[in-house]
Amino acid sequence: MPIIGLICFESIAGTISDDSIIINGVPWYDQRDSIVSAHGANIIQANGRYYMFGEFKTDSANVFTGFSCYSSADLANWTFERIAMKQQPDGRMGPARIGERPKVIRSSSTGEYIMIMHSDDMRYKDPCTTYATSKEINGEYTFRGPLLYNGKPIRKWDIGTFTDSDGRSYLLVHHGAIYRFAEDCHTLDSCMCEGVKGVGESPAMLHRNGRYYWFSSHTTSWERNDNMYVTSRSLSGPWERHDNFAPIGSNTWNSQTTFILPVINGRDTTFMYMGDRWSFPRQRSAATYVWLPLQWNDDEPSLPVYWEIWSASVMAPVAPAMAPNKDFAWCAHASGEETTVPLHIADQGRIYLKGHTDDTGGYAELSITDSDGHTHVSTYVDFYSLNPADGLRYISPRLPKGEYTLRIKVSDMRSNWSDKKRNLYGSKGNTVHISEVGTM
Repeated sequence: MPIIGLICFESIAGTISDDSIIINGVPWYDQRDSIVSAHGANIIQANGRYYMFGEFKTDSANVFTGFSCYSSADLANWTFERIAMKQQPDGRMGPARIGERPKVIRSSSTGEYIMIMHSDDMRYKDPCTTYATSKEINGEYTFRGPLLYNGKPIRKWDIGTFTDSDGRSYLLVHHGAIYRFAEDCHTLDSCMCEGVKGVGESPAMLHRNGRYYWFSSHTTSWERNDNMYVTSRSLSGPWERHDNFAPIGSNTWNSQTTFILPVINGRDTTFMYMGDRWSFPRQRSAATYVWLPLQWNDDEPSLPVYWEIWSASVMAPVAPAMAPNKDFAWCAHASGEETTVPLHIADQGRIYLKGHTDDTGGYAELSITDSDGHTHVSTYVDFYSLNPADGLRYISPRLPKGEYTLRIKVSDMRSNWSDKKRNLYGSKGNTVHISEVGTM
């Protein structure tokens, strides 16, 4: 995750010194300064650390290459542990297959860790919920095959998991089904409910004050939408629909629900919304994340305000010191157009970029080169969003003191995709609109 160093930040409560900073909508970096690739993720705690499992994406194809594991002490500084489950030689998780939404749970009866995942073919015509196991949370997971209920596989695609306060875990399935795991979590032993209205894809759940909250998105392929939720006093229902929990038209701050993480601080529990900001096809370099603490009005959750930068330690927005190049702003529409910006880093620091996104936005091809001609960064930045938005679009990994040239080029590729019915989604153009660059 982007770590800006131990510097002073302005917060809504004053000035704090904090390096547990979460920055939404930009690449995050691990201890190697490699991009954190963990989409469709969940997080569980063990050994005093948070462990995050997600899709290890590529920029070339939407194909399964492995599921990643990262760990953190503070939700902001991430260590790459390993590829927790590798591509298999053949079969459901082999070459030319889809592997999505890995979720890891722990069997309270055996202590074993179980990874649940969606397996499919490249046309999404062969969905199946499958599982893998490991004795260690950050070990290599062994693929076991389909997850069965009454001896039959769950032939669905989007999945989530939820572990209740009694230690029992549940499988959440798109379009409104909940199954309970057997105690060893190798099979499913009961169906709590199915066909719940108001539940779509990317299911996630929390339990608060005796109520269950089930979050999900509408079915719009890679496109973002106004996600929704339903509630119940029992996992068996009845369930009540409540529609959106972020402002209408924000498309859930341009993200899709993936998981709800309880963050416990003493006697207080904050529920953190974890969302993916997909960027098809440049999923590794240009797809990012949106994490925000859920706010509560009585028993109703919401994400009323977008916190671009916030502190995970105090759960409040912050504003880092930023030094903009005041002479630079740039907007280009045709692929191949490019510009360069000279930037000076006085000490170890980062280069940032702000810009405007809308339904005509494309990809920027971005590179950062030092005075010796060494290229430190070569990546893509996505300027597409269905609804217009302004803000941070990119932050570089740490760079040593020196002189740099930031090169920005309008790519001939843009964010476009189709669904199973061949409906076309995504950008109508290639525009790259930059409002500010600078260092921090």
